[in-house]
Order: sequence, then structure tokens, then C-alpha cells
Amino acid sequence: MSVAEANDAGSAGGAETAELERLANAVLWPGFYGRTVPAWLDEALQHGLAGVVYFAQNIGPDLAALSAGIRAANPQALIGVDEEGGSVTRLEAATGSTLPGAAQLGALDDVAATAATGAELARRVRAVGADVVLGPVADVNTDPRNPVIGVRAFGADADLVSRHVVAAVEGIQAGGVAACVKHFPGHGDTHVDSHHDLPRIAVDPAEIERVHLAPFRAAVAAGVDAVMTAHIVVPAWGEEPATLNPRVLGMLREAGFDGVIITDALDMAAIRESVGIGGGGVLALAAGADLLCIGNPTNPGAAALPDQDEHDYRTARDAIVAALRDGTLPRERVVEAGARVARLAAKLAETSSAAAADAAFDGPGIVRRALRVRGELTAEGAPFVVDARRSSTLAVDSAAGYVSEALAAGAATVRLDSARLDEDQRGAAVDAAVAQAGGRRIALLVDRIDTDQGQRALVGEFAARAAEVVAVNVGLPAEGVGVSVIEVGSASRIGAELARERLVGAVR
Repeated sequence: MSVAEANDAGSAGGAETAELERLANAVLWPGFYGRTVPAWLDEALQHGLAGVVYFAQNIGPDLAALSAGIRAANPQALIGVDEEGGSVTRLEAATGSTLPGAAQLGALDDVAATAATGAELARRVRAVGADVVLGPVADVNTDPRNPVIGVRAFGADADLVSRHVVAAVEGIQAGGVAACVKHFPGHGDTHVDSHHDLPRIAVDPAEIERVHLAPFRAAVAAGVDAVMTAHIVVPAWGEEPATLNPRVLGMLREAGFDGVIITDALDMAAIRESVGIGGGGVLALAAGADLLCIGNPTNPGAAALPDQDEHDYRTARDAIVAALRDGTLPRERVVEAGARVARLAAKLAETSSAAAADAAFDGPGIVRRALRVRGELTAEGAPFVVDARRSSTLAVDSAAGYVSEALAAGAATVRLDSARLDEDQRGAAVDAAVAQAGGRRIALLVDRIDTDQGQRALVGEFAARAAEVVAVNVGLPAEGVGVSVIEVGSASRIGAELARERLVGAVR
């Protein structure tokens, strides 16, 4: 081969690689470090990257400017925010959510309030230059032990969840923002967190069809723009997790959904520790997914690489390019997926400017109406707060300090985690906390007294040692606790503030 022929071959090979990388970019949705556009991300956006997902590390006072920088590199970029309100917030990660959560809205069962909350969420997302909300949660939380859904769901009844999912979708999308219902085909009957392992659903498929698929069918009928998959296995439908299972994702298309199927994060252990981010991305596309959410590069914690964001992106991109090159992944499948993503981006560019006018929103009023009190609250002074919630998870920062701080109004608090204490340690910790309270009423902040025997026992020990104990429950409702309970239903700032209002105001 002559030098000229070699150069031509090299140019052809380079052009082919560039084309395959652009095809792959069109279906990739990474997270990233920082509050400015990193060089690798700017380059990828200029070469057709579908967009980005914002997580807490990206949120700052110049978020709208960050969004503008992303769109300067790619005007069609989709910018998503993992924002649900209530216990899950990115936009208010530093201070806690001021939006009602799903369980609060479900307990209130006022679809107008849910639609208004969706519209307010869209307004906030639009104000920072983003255009996709990774919500609402459409899971029916039928297993009270569920470690990852719980109060993120509207409830445990399929009809209730369905009507509130529709209201939330309509509220969000009227605001010129795409809604993405999650986690198909339903993550509500699990007691394993897919961030850490691969859940298996041992439920009759007929029950899944009747209960867990119902809210997704309702969302599709309401015109939802996107659906997020779940990393769960339903053995009756195959051994692959739903995200990688063509039979499961095919159910969405059979139901008439022609929008964007988005994967749950590929960096979750259910995928990363089995087939890997790259293999998972290829299999998800082959199964029918359209947009690959790569995930939050901060999730590995101390094990995260300095370039974890770029590393994960390149792992996914290069695996797709290799699969396209060797024919493992059909080119037409990736073209089809990229076209769906592009259609959504074009739709949002047209509709955001014509979004519904923002109406007055009374979030505190909605949360105040949703709060429930079991028992009596006596008119005493400010409480001494003991935070006895579980440790945080990757999905929900359940033990975030802003909840206890808001409940205590800035006063000192004590943190106890019953899961980390044996019986003797627990007794000593309770004695110390009661002594520190100095006779004041104790507000015991809990989130799992419905199913966690250790947390429930902690309530009993405080009740036996203190003059008055009130449980402030930010988890699922619980009966027969033995003390008065304020059912908040969300680990949020607004929930804690209004629980304190109840305590100080002594509402029966």
C-alpha cells in the first residue's frame, strides 16, 4: 500500500469512528463534576451528546449560566434534573426541599394540589435552564419494607397512584418541561435497593399487570414524554433486569408509548457490578431503550476517580462504538433511539416558550393539610430533637441534617442510629439524650417505625425514660407506637418546619 493509500485508509477509518461516536453520543446522558462545563463534556456536546443530568454537585447560584453553557455547545441538549420534591431534591440539596412529596400528596388525595405541585416543579426546573424532570415516581409501594421507594411513591393503591401520576405529569408538561415517570415496570414491591444489588420480584405477573403497570399505562394515556426503566428482575419475564429486557421494554411500545425510554442509572450496582456500564448500555439499547442515563459520578464516594465522570461516559460510548462496529448492536436501533431523543428535544424547544402561565403556589398550605397527628400534643415549649432515622442511601439522603435542624429551629440535636447500636449501647444512648434534654419534651425524628423493630424499640425506651415523647415520622405511617405521632410523610425542610409548627402550636 502506498503512503497515499494508507493516508486515505486512515482518513476513512477516522471518519467512520467519528460517525460511530456521534451515533453513540446521541443516546448518552451523563452526569458530571462541578458547576462549569468540563472540557471533555464541552467536546462531547459539540459532537452530538444528547445532554446531561444535574445532581447535587452541579447546583449553585449560577446554574442557569451552566445550562446556557451546555446549550452553547449543543443547542439541542436535554438537561435533566433528578428532582421529585419531598425526600428527593437536587435543586435544594443544600437546604432541603420546599415542595410537597409524593406520599404527602397521596395522603391528601387532592389531584389539583398534585397538578399544582407539578407545575411549580416545572417552573423551578425551567428557571435554571433545564427541561426534563426525572419524575414523578409511578411505583405502587406495596412492600412496606421497600428501602428505596417508600414515601417517594404516592401510595400503595394502584388507582390512587394512577390518578396522582397523571395529575403530576399534566402539571409538569403544561410547564413546558418533560416528565419522566419511573421505574418501569414498577419498583414498589421490592425490599432490595437496586443501587446496591439486583432485586427480584417474586410476584404473580397477573398482579404486576393489574397493580404495578396501571400507573404507567395511565401516564402513557396522558401523553407522558418519557419513561424510566427499573433494574429489577421479574423471573416470569426472563432473567435480565427490566432495563436490559426486550420483552419488558416491548410492553411499553405495545401499550402505545412512542416517547423516550430512559434507563435508570447504569452506574448502579445492579448493572455496574454485573454486566458493567458499557455492557449495560449496549444491552439496554438492544432491548429498546433510547437514552442511557449513566449516573452520578459522586456515587462511588471515596472510591470515585478524579475523572469518574469522563471515565464512565467514555466507557459507555466506547462500548457502543465497538458494538456498532462489529454488528453486535444494529445501527438502525441506535439511529431510531437517537431520533426519538432528538424529537423530544425539538418538542421542548418549541413548547417551553409557550408554557402555561405560572399560577400562585401554596406549598406550605398543601403540606400543612397533609400532616396528620395521632394522639395529643400538649402546649409546651420548643422540643429537644433526637434524630433516630436510618443512614442515607444513594437515592435518598434520608439522614440529611437539614431535617433535624429545621425541626429544632437551629438548636442542638442528638443523632442516634438504632441499626448501629446493640441493646446496651441503645439504653446508654437514650439515658444520655434524656439527660441532655433536661426535662424538655423530646421530638424523636424517625422514618421506619412501621417495620424497623430497632427503631420502634428506641421509641419505647424514650417513652419509658422521658416525661413526654412525640414521634415525628417522616416515613410511612405507623400505628400502635405508644406515643403521639406527627405523620409528616417526607424527609424535607418544609415538612420539618411544619411539624415544628404543630409541636409548638400544640394542635390536637
